[in-house]
Amino acid sequence: MKSSSWPEQAFSFGFFFFCYYSFVGVFPPYVSLFLAYRGIGAVEIGVLMSIMQGMRIIGPNLWGWAADVTRKRSRVLQVTAISAFLAFFGLFFGATFFQFALIMVAINLFTSAQGPLSDAIMLSEMRGNLTRYGQLRLWGSVGYIVMTSAVGFFLDRYGIEWMPWIGAMILACVFIVSMRIHDNPAISLSREKTSIWPVLRRREVMAFMISAGFMLAAHSGLYAFYSLYLARLGYSSVTIGLMWAFGAAGEILFFIYQSPLFSRFGIKPVMLLSLFLAFVRFLLIGVGAESLIILLVAQLLHAATFGAHHSASIITMQRWFSGPLQARGQAAFISASYGIGGTLGGLFLSLIWGALGPEAVYLFASGFALLALGAAVLSYRWQQI
Repeated sequence: MKSSSWPEQAFSFGFFFFCYYSFVGVFPPYVSLFLAYRGIGAVEIGVLMSIMQGMRIIGPNLWGWAADVTRKRSRVLQVTAISAFLAFFGLFFGATFFQFALIMVAINLFTSAQGPLSDAIMLSEMRGNLTRYGQLRLWGSVGYIVMTSAVGFFLDRYGIEWMPWIGAMILACVFIVSMRIHDNPAISLSREKTSIWPVLRRREVMAFMISAGFMLAAHSGLYAFYSLYLARLGYSSVTIGLMWAFGAAGEILFFIYQSPLFSRFGIKPVMLLSLFLAFVRFLLIGVGAESLIILLVAQLLHAATFGAHHSASIITMQRWFSGPLQARGQAAFISASYGIGGTLGGLFLSLIWGALGPEAVYLFASGFALLALGAAVLSYRWQQI
């Protein structure tokens, strides 16, 4: 395969990313506002959003194991897509905290697997060549921007109660597009039973996973509380949607230019800079959210705290987990970061919101980013020994 060649299913991968991240652009940013509309309190919403992250401990590992064992990753992806669509209808009927907790478990048991599964299928077809990864992944960011912005305008005019209808339609599209994706028959997965644990027990891998966990603990302040925080400060649904979209626009810029950046500077400097800028970003949100200019600067840093961090993580994980370990390796990363880090971070920051107020949430998040930076420094130091 030439370094500049596109994978055979490039269109299907790009289309899937567009649809899947369109859903991500609707659900996390607006479900908290929908839950508040249905009478759920801010601290309870933080717990519900943490439950959503908690399913990323179970979902990716369960479905990643099924995909690697059955060697039918695309079929597992399709099963999770139709199941997520059906589970999402629970939002139409939920009324209490307990009911919404069950609904969040059901939805995220399936949606949490779709990112790592689609990545694993695409990385297998690319055979480790990540030249086109950013250019395909950016279509997810495009979908995120389009949907977050459009839905913000729509909900501001017609009401937050329309959010479940929009989410259900997008998940239907995710399922339809998933039917276009297939496992490349030219790529055979090993039938040997390969254990993932010897790799996970390496100290540089453990430090890397801990770093990812702290990074997503910091970002749980965004996923659980950002929309509520801005709404409390008086920002409209349109402005909130545009803020999420602006962050994704910075992410797209990084994905477009990531190949020359990684070629010139290498993975380690990009990763460490992204972690330091996460500290800066959350500090800005905590102390300056009343200023629209400061918020815009903080959101532009999403290019580093998500775009750069995500791509550098995928490349690093590809070095450790390939072949028969690929889907489980991606699942382990999602579980450590979004799952364990996002869940514990969200629960802790929920307590901080109730005890100290929303500004303190982002000050603690900036502290999590510093811990992530320290763990990453250790990981790279041990990788060089």
